[in-house]
Parts: sequence; structure tokens; C-alpha cells
Amino acid sequence: MHFTTKIILSVLAITAAFTVNAQTRLPLQHTNQHNTLIANQKPTGDAAALQINTFTNGPKITPDNSELFNYNWASQSVNGAYAGLTVPAIKDIDVSGYVAPVKGRLTSGFGYRPRFGRMHKGVDLNLRTGDSIVAAFDGRVRISSYNAGGYGYYLVIRHDNGLETVYGHCSRLIAKKDQYVRAGQLIALGGSTGRSTGPHLHFETRFMGIAINPASIIDFDNYVTHRDVFTFNKAVCEKVLGQGPAKKHKTTVKKKKNRKTAKATKTKKNRSRRR
Repeated sequence: MHFTTKIILSVLAITAAFTVNAQTRLPLQHTNQHNTLIANQKPTGDAAALQINTFTNGPKITPDNSELFNYNWASQSVNGAYAGLTVPAIKDIDVSGYVAPVKGRLTSGFGYRPRFGRMHKGVDLNLRTGDSIVAAFDGRVRISSYNAGGYGYYLVIRHDNGLETVYGHCSRLIAKKDQYVRAGQLIALGGSTGRSTGPHLHFETRFMGIAINPASIIDFDNYVTHRDVFTFNKAVCEKVLGQGPAKKHKTTVKKKKNRKTAKATKTKKNRSRRR
């Protein structure tokens, strides 16, 4: 073989090996960069609610194997459609197909709201009336309805990965009940219907009716999920949902009674002195 030909073949072999090695390293580099990005972010919303941030690289849910998709389909309940089923303690959910429903900033987080005396079971995302709202994942519309005292015009989509998402306060619903939609497909227009103080999207993520902090799954600053697989933890979710105003202890009630008795005794003594 000619000397020049040998040199050319050697260079091509080295280049090919470098390309293969670089390709195999890319996912790891991307993961490390993303971990750094997440670590440097400031928490949004209720800090306690963000304790749901547990992820794994475990197996993904295969839509064909999911027994949840068709269960109790006719139910018009947002959180009670899975009544009668046992919720698993731990479940890995494939969220790799996520598309941001809107590109607005997060204005209100997940968690207990002292001002209203209730849990906020989703997050609020800023938008203008008439802005496009798209499906977060592939799935089928289970509810397309109106609720005057709460969601206003809203949709509930049951997804192939086992999650359900809720889109509230819309000005117009475009997707119809039973319609199958793809991630990124237009489903509604933004608004301020129902119990709302201004235009925004109320967005919820739920598993078998249990509300999950969307910020545990989604990086709202960058419009992507934190990982391809989210680990649902029933105990952690229920603990967060159980947070609320501090309960009044019996000792507090007892103190009030003692104060009342002391006040009555003092009044009697004053009357005796006047006599």
C-alpha cells in the first residue's frame, strides 16, 4: 500500500473513533449541564411543596401496558375518576414528550394559600386573553366543560403516560371531549373565566387523581422537564397536600377559658369594693 494512502486511512480511522466517542459522551455531558442548571435555580412557589423533587432513571411507562387510560372514562370528576383503584406507593412516569402549554412565566406556585384558606393544587402561568394553550403530552380529552365557581372553561386530558393535566380559566375551548391530541397541539385559548382575578392559565399535573406539584416535573424557566422520567411518590405527595393552617390545640382553648374566668372574678372583686 502506498505510504500516502496509509496516512489518509489512519487519519480517517482516528476521526471515526473520535466521533463515536464524542457521541457516546454527549448524553452524559448534557445530563451534567442540566443538573448544574437545576442546582443553580431559585425555588419558585411554596418551598415545602417542592419537596416532591425525586427523580430516577428507572423504566418508563409503556402506554400499551397502562391499565389507567380507559378506567372510569365517563367520570366528570377531576380528582375522583380513579376511585376504587389502589394508588401505587411509587411509580415511574415517562415525561419525555412534554411540550410547554404556554410560554408564560410562573406567577403563583403550588401549595397552601393562607389568604384564601385552601390548597392551590396547580401553578399559574402568565398569558394574555386569546393566547394559545397547547397540550403538554399526547393524550385524550376526558373533560371539556365549564365551572363557574372555580376553573371557568377548562379541560382535563388523560395522557398515555398515566398522568392527567388540567387547564383552567380558558376563554375558549378548542379540543372536544374524547378527542385525541398530540403534545403541542392547540387545545384552548387563554382567559380569565371562573374564579380568577386576571388572565392566566391554571395548570395541574395529577396521577390517579392526586395532585403533584408541576414544578417537581417541569423546569418552567426553560420550558422542559427536569428528567425524562419522573418518580411519583404517594406518601410525599399526600404529606404536601395535607399541609395547611396550624390546628388550634386544646391548651389554647383552655387558656381562653381561664382568661374569661379571671376576668369575671376581677369584676366581682371590684363590685365588692364599691359596696
